[in-house]
Amino acid sequence: MPRKPRIELPGKYHIINRGVEQRVVFKEPSDYERFEELMCVYAKSFGITIHNYCLMSNHYHLLLEIKQENLSKYMRQLNMNYAIYFNKKYKRSGHLWQGRYKSWYVTDEAYLYTLMCYIEQNPLKANIVKDIKDYPYSSYHYFLNYKKIPQCLKNAWIVENYKDDKEAIKTFLTSPVDNMQLQELKKASSLIEAPNIDKRPKIEDCQKLFENINDTKERNEAIAKAYRQGYSQHMIAKVLGLNQATVQRIIKRTKV
Repeated sequence: MPRKPRIELPGKYHIINRGVEQRVVFKEPSDYERFEELMCVYAKSFGITIHNYCLMSNHYHLLLEIKQENLSKYMRQLNMNYAIYFNKKYKRSGHLWQGRYKSWYVTDEAYLYTLMCYIEQNPLKANIVKDIKDYPYSSYHYFLNYKKIPQCLKNAWIVENYKDDKEAIKTFLTSPVDNMQLQELKKASSLIEAPNIDKRPKIEDCQKLFENINDTKERNEAIAKAYRQGYSQHMIAKVLGLNQATVQRIIKRTKV
């Protein structure tokens, strides 16, 4: 029975791929570096933006954005050419990857922010490092070394919103991830219908939540309430003219 074609809507996608039988696909530093090189070369060729990535020994995570229906073409080139490199280097044959990559469409900003933190914190959860800044094979490593950032990350969400504000980047990407919330968001993403993908919180509606607020306590309570209603920290910060890290701290300490 032939595989069903993937539906490729313009927008952001979370991609996961693993080695066949969960075998190691990155054995030494040069392997990670080769994959990063291919990832960036083909991203440029296909007009794709890489927002976040993390390479682990037997799998990888990508958060990327497409403008055209070319995700499958990009992934085919990336996975195929890395497999050719790996098999030749280690004198092996056969499939390198366990099958087709898995992909989830990022439906809203709440999913996006949770996902960025989740991807970058993978080495921490695997107990590979005690601080994610020490892991060299992820986008976080470059976000903290702004002058060395590769071309394929120049338009990443973090770069566009934080530039080289290291403290704000650290505060955001080291925020605790609620895995249950992530699974719910992922489930909602997999069930989303194409005609409904734009039904997300609007900035105009968010602005209305803060009308006629006169003091800081009331504002903070409104921030926490807006966040729980599905408005993103980024949108709330934009509406109020605050730093997103400030909004994040207010949400953490305010109970509504």
